[in-house]
Amino acid sequence: MKLMKLLSMIAVMAVMAWPAFSSTRDIYPDPAQAHADLAAALKQAAATHKRVIVDFGGNWCGDCHVLDMYFHNAENQPILDANYILVHVNVGHYDANLDLAQRYGIPLEKGVPALVVLSETGKVLLSQKSGEFESMRRLQPSTITSFLVQWKPTKPGCSVMAVTC
Repeated sequence: MKLMKLLSMIAVMAVMAWPAFSSTRDIYPDPAQAHADLAAALKQAAATHKRVIVDFGGNWCGDCHVLDMYFHNAENQPILDANYILVHVNVGHYDANLDLAQRYGIPLEKGVPALVVLSETGKVLLSQKSGEFESMRRLQPSTITSFLVQWKPTKPGCSVMAVTC
């Protein structure tokens, strides 16, 4: 019984410490790349009939790292790859790419990560305005699965739950 409590405590501590360790990996490129990365993603989305997810965040943000981990887990990676082009937009310390955040309706004062979903033509389909993923570490990977399934493009005759169609 004591061993189980000890192991449980160690597991909880590891999960809580994970964002600090993972933040050493750069997910978000130099802020100066954002406009070019977004333009390239929209061009690719138009050619492949995929949607674009614009992920506003920063490399210092533990919740942003958790979101990226969830995007790329075994369940979500195939849905992401089949249906989306993912663009990471570095907001610095809330002092970079403010024009893009404003253009897409992202209130950075609500926190990051914050997502925008664009159609293949660049039309805004969703703009997170309430800090929905700001506390990503408290959410489950299934939250991202539901998000990806909900916003993926559907083709005539396809099931919404299909990964590809």
